[in-house]
Amino acid sequence: MNEQLATFSQQWQPQLNTFLEQKVTADVSQASLRQSMLYSLMAGGKRLRPLLYLATIASFTDVKTSDLQAAGAVELIHTYSLIHDDLPAMDNDDYRRGQLTNHKQFSEALAILAGDGLLTLAFQWLGELGSNPELALTTTDVAQMVTVLAQAAGPSGMVAGQVIDIEATGKKLTDLAAVAELDALKTGALLTVPLQLAAIRLKLSAEQTKALIGFGQHFGVAFQIYDDLLDYLGTEAELGKGVHKDVAAGKNTYPELLGITDAKQHLQTEINAAKASLTNVMPSFDHQLLLSFLSYFDKDSGQ
Repeated sequence: MNEQLATFSQQWQPQLNTFLEQKVTADVSQASLRQSMLYSLMAGGKRLRPLLYLATIASFTDVKTSDLQAAGAVELIHTYSLIHDDLPAMDNDDYRRGQLTNHKQFSEALAILAGDGLLTLAFQWLGELGSNPELALTTTDVAQMVTVLAQAAGPSGMVAGQVIDIEATGKKLTDLAAVAELDALKTGALLTVPLQLAAIRLKLSAEQTKALIGFGQHFGVAFQIYDDLLDYLGTEAELGKGVHKDVAAGKNTYPELLGITDAKQHLQTEINAAKASLTNVMPSFDHQLLLSFLSYFDKDSGQ
């Protein structure tokens, strides 16, 4: 993480964490459900997705307090996906972010319901922005934000990717395009949608929005390649979760398809493409803050 991103994260991550905890506490009255939701939501994590939203806003104008709610909605979706992904019917993981997974800490039933609660609460939070004068969003703006988040998280995005992943497990894919499609849906969609939401909030042009989406898509592919490499080469102590599980489960990953060396080269190709999406299409745009997110991949994937 470079200095610019570290400074931005130090400024906004504590505010985001406080908002998430206070807002969920206020919105969820059922004690057991609230405890389960907050257990996973407040378990740490990089907050990359909400920070991408906030950084996009900050690149064009001042971030408003109400922007935390839009950013938080994306983090709710991400956390729900992790809870469900860890379930025995999915990846069957015991640890996440250095602590017991939700279904191990509570129960499978409560974990499912906590995920459902986070998923639906995200859309409530976006809907509430329509009555917030600070952001001056129109009904059309809010409808667009709800739509793009649903597309990214649902059967056109992440959920579709999860199904493809399940059906392809144990069946070795030999086509790079097939693995790329899987990961673009499963991982990339939810890393692209923060930039789409910010573009709607900022009322950006079609060309500016296209550039931001391009950055998000390439960032998402790079993120998945990097994650695949960490599963191969990282340690449980470093990652706070089990490692080498993708290989053991017969998952299709970039290192499995390309080998370690070529997977690292493909990672660099995606990083370069993400840079080009902003610098070539939007030369007058102050893109340095968003480009600083690419420093996430600076650590050698072999460590």
